[in-house]
Amino acid sequence: MSSITPLYTTTVTAHGGREGKVESADGHFKQTLSMPKSLGGPGGDGTNPEQLFAAGYSACFESALRLVARMQKIALTDAKITATVTLGKNEAGKFQLAVELVGDLPGLAPDVAQGLMTAAHGVCPYSEATRNNIKVDLRLA
Repeated sequence: MSSITPLYTTTVTAHGGREGKVESADGHFKQTLSMPKSLGGPGGDGTNPEQLFAAGYSACFESALRLVARMQKIALTDAKITATVTLGKNEAGKFQLAVELVGDLPGLAPDVAQGLMTAAHGVCPYSEATRNNIKVDLRLA
């Protein structure tokens, strides 16, 4: 495993699994978890690991997109990234995630917008962590 130069570190603790709670060490982030009905749970008002992953990935990816737009000197008036995370089973019967990232980049030609999405996928830490491990589809709204 290669080492990295730390830029930011955070710690979150989960207790109770999919029907428990998560809380950051600094207390700024606290969420109740509820297992979705589609996974055999009761549903409820809490979030779940897939929603948390989608939130993190979409926010990180949008930041990466804005970075590459600045680096390429492309005027980005607005941007929105929607991440859809699917939990399923692969051919071997193991649980696996799949992600679809949809970019809404108003005012940009489709080829320019798609180029930014592809470039962001090359620098986003979430994309790097998932590369060659789970399917990630990029598309425009």
